[in-house]
Amino acid sequence: MSGLRTERDGPVYKVTLARPDRRNAFDAALIAELTEAFTLLGDARAVVLSGEGPAFCAGADVEWQRSSVDLSYDENVEDAMRLYEMCEAIDTCPAPVIARVHGYALGGGSGLVACADIAVAAPDAVFGFSEVRLGIIPAVISPFVLPKIGAHARRYFLTGERFDADTALHIGLVHEVSDDPDAIIDELLGAILSGGPDAIRAAKLLIRQRPTGVETARIAAERRTSGEGQEGLRAFLDKRRASFVEERAG
Repeated sequence: MSGLRTERDGPVYKVTLARPDRRNAFDAALIAELTEAFTLLGDARAVVLSGEGPAFCAGADVEWQRSSVDLSYDENVEDAMRLYEMCEAIDTCPAPVIARVHGYALGGGSGLVACADIAVAAPDAVFGFSEVRLGIIPAVISPFVLPKIGAHARRYFLTGERFDADTALHIGLVHEVSDDPDAIIDELLGAILSGGPDAIRAAKLLIRQRPTGVETARIAAERRTSGEGQEGLRAFLDKRRASFVEERAG
């Protein structure tokens, strides 16, 4: 039985962790499914990542952890790389990824949040990088977490303590905390669907690559002379809606 549910809602691709009885904790199968899901989004203009049941993702599944205890060093490297490849698939997803976070988002669950472009948390969300309490460290997720929380990792990676949604907002792990996260996500989707789809994907790539000098001028010129750029600029000057703007249903 699949631990993941995917569906298209017009231009939006919805990815839902569907192991509610395990608080959506990772095992090898779920990691593989998530990796695949984020390579199959096609022309979707946005992705919403969420969890079914009482939690977003409670980290690593206990049974999966138990099975990994006796792995050799090389087997552990392979196992960890599969988790890294999943995180990378989400982080480098061409379309914007919005995480809807509620309940537990611990360990690798907090790592998933960090991989999203935008994270919206319910007030009951609980975060934490608790790996040190098991004698291990959040090494695999660190390339995705550190750009988000920066120096705050010097506290939370070392203490392994849990923290609430307001703290996650303060340290930059999430962008909004709301009693109605779905309403916030609908607003965000509306904003994304008002932009040029190619421009938004290019902007996401720009953030990752951080070009400088003449390369920035070349990128700007490429977008301005593109069909989408020409349409957007002319629509603005003509005071009309650009053809790429898509209304959010509901």
